[in-house]
Amino acid sequence: MNKLAHDLLDLLEISLGVDGHSHNYYRKLYDDAVSIVRCNHYPQCDKPDLTFGVGPHCDPTTLTILYQDLVGGLEVFVDNKWKSVQPYREALVINIGDTFTALSNGKYKSCLHRVSVNSLSPRLSLVFFLCPKGDRELKAPQELVEKDGKKEYPDFTWGEFLQFTQKNHRADENTLQLFTKWLRTSKNRNA
Repeated sequence: MNKLAHDLLDLLEISLGVDGHSHNYYRKLYDDAVSIVRCNHYPQCDKPDLTFGVGPHCDPTTLTILYQDLVGGLEVFVDNKWKSVQPYREALVINIGDTFTALSNGKYKSCLHRVSVNSLSPRLSLVFFLCPKGDRELKAPQELVEKDGKKEYPDFTWGEFLQFTQKNHRADENTLQLFTKWLRTSKNRNA
């Protein structure tokens, strides 16, 4: 999974046009990645309309690579409505996380999603979350910032962002913006 994640980072870098002095920028950030693998079990539920397997959120990580069984239940928020992601036996679902939103200077957006449950059968999924090392400084490539003419997010470490999501604010569609505000405020206080 780590190799696939690195290959995806290479493709994202190409799509952003970061090919000058910043070549392999993302790959280098994640050479010593500390990623997470999780197996999720969502039991069948007698009243699925009263709960979720996982409520609406954006992943704070960089990339999420998901294998889901054929039961389904993953939904993404697109065009102001929830849409089911049809599971396919030999397919993976790739989500951009908040960390890559910052690393792409806002060009790529993290994906708001949730998991529903059903009354007929349990659901299983296997998830790989690409995370940088905790003390790694994260910032968009200078080449990208120069092209955009503005730096959208302050520099931060994965440890700072993870701590924010664990102690201050649950991961949802506003997490990165709230973290950015919190980080700028706390750094101004310490300056």
